[in-house]
Amino acid sequence: MKKLLSVLTISFFIALFYPTKSNAQTKTATDGEFTYEYVENDPLNARVYTLKNGLKVYLSVNKDEPRIYGTISTRAGSKDDPRDATGLAHYLEHMLFKGTDKIGTTNWEAEKKLLDKIEELYEKHRLETNPEVKKAIYKQIDSISFIASGYAAPNEYDKMVSSLGAKGTNAFTSSDQTTYLNDIPANELEKWLELEAERFRMCVLRLFHTELEAVYEEFNMSQDRDGSKVYETMLQALFPTHPYHISTIGLGEHLKNPSMTRIYEFFNNFYVANNMAVVLAGDLDPSTTIRLVNKYFGNMRAGDVKRPTHAPEKNLEAPIVKEVNGTEAEYVQIAYRFDGAGSDDALKLRLVDAIVQNGKCGIMDLNLLQKQQILDGGCYYMAMNDYSTLVFTGTPREGQTLEAVKDLLLEQVEQLKQGKFENWLIDASLRNFKLRERCLVFHFRLRAFLDNSDAE
Repeated sequence: MKKLLSVLTISFFIALFYPTKSNAQTKTATDGEFTYEYVENDPLNARVYTLKNGLKVYLSVNKDEPRIYGTISTRAGSKDDPRDATGLAHYLEHMLFKGTDKIGTTNWEAEKKLLDKIEELYEKHRLETNPEVKKAIYKQIDSISFIASGYAAPNEYDKMVSSLGAKGTNAFTSSDQTTYLNDIPANELEKWLELEAERFRMCVLRLFHTELEAVYEEFNMSQDRDGSKVYETMLQALFPTHPYHISTIGLGEHLKNPSMTRIYEFFNNFYVANNMAVVLAGDLDPSTTIRLVNKYFGNMRAGDVKRPTHAPEKNLEAPIVKEVNGTEAEYVQIAYRFDGAGSDDALKLRLVDAIVQNGKCGIMDLNLLQKQQILDGGCYYMAMNDYSTLVFTGTPREGQTLEAVKDLLLEQVEQLKQGKFENWLIDASLRNFKLRERCLVFHFRLRAFLDNSDAE
């Protein structure tokens, strides 16, 4: 069935609602040889340290249970991929579970010789234009990779972190960042820090051949999902030049012609102390914890991070309409582009999103969903570093046209522009935000670090 994706520009209500500047004052204090920043009346009592190598360390105490939630983030996502080798940030995320020269190998000296040869062959394969020659090179890669796999200890990192009692071990890559997650027992913090410091000390692209197949399968699955196709079409319309329009997984032609050399370059450039943050929240003592983090991460190398520059997008002067064909139920999606995270736009979009739809009394809930004007619908926003988006969706009832759904969605936008909603809805939205404050405050403080890479 056909799906209509309509992308428009919007800029009308961005000066309304609430102050954009926080009244919170950042202060500094000392803890022995360490200095940290904090915000008065922060319900999480978060401390933000900066080690001598530039590594940011965020600490927050929560004694509810004897565990610590730990994340390690780097300010590098898919927008930092080379334009001729997309998907590097995401693929590197996969590979940083494969170990180092000390973890994940049974004979590093023998394995390294084979990995170096495989890297060389992948470069030849990527640059070769003759299909038959490429096929022969790939056969060599396949053969040597099989031999190299005999020296690998698969899943050794996973086994080691699981032996510490870790839960939820995972990672994700977005347009702007890559983050690695673990939930660990509080009494295993030092062992976990030692393991993670080793993990990020170096990158070894072992089992590259087989992991590439897993990543390519992710790519294939995304090509079959209607939602993914609509989302990517929306991004292409909103960001015709900025790399936000490229999938985090990367382009198919680049996945078919990977470069181990480029991935190593990406790691060496972005995975440095002054471009990363360690975040720990849970049953911890800040004074003891910062000393442990410094013990294991204090010698992590810093670097002169080189970032690609992106020309700003031109203003959207008229609606851009795209149609995407698929097999699932049809729907309409309308998207708007704003300034990025940290801007007045992004701050206020959070409130706008709550006023439009909150599951109970947003204007879309009251006017469309409860009155069954459409079968289903929603609103969401994304605050990315360089741009933000606000998106409305609507699914037609039986016999209802997509054009009719689009008109109903635009009516809600018009009501928002004219302020045709009850004032108590703003207060109710703010109260809901405060209920979620304990988890949101720490999140946004981390986002501030990830979003302001050029400010330091």
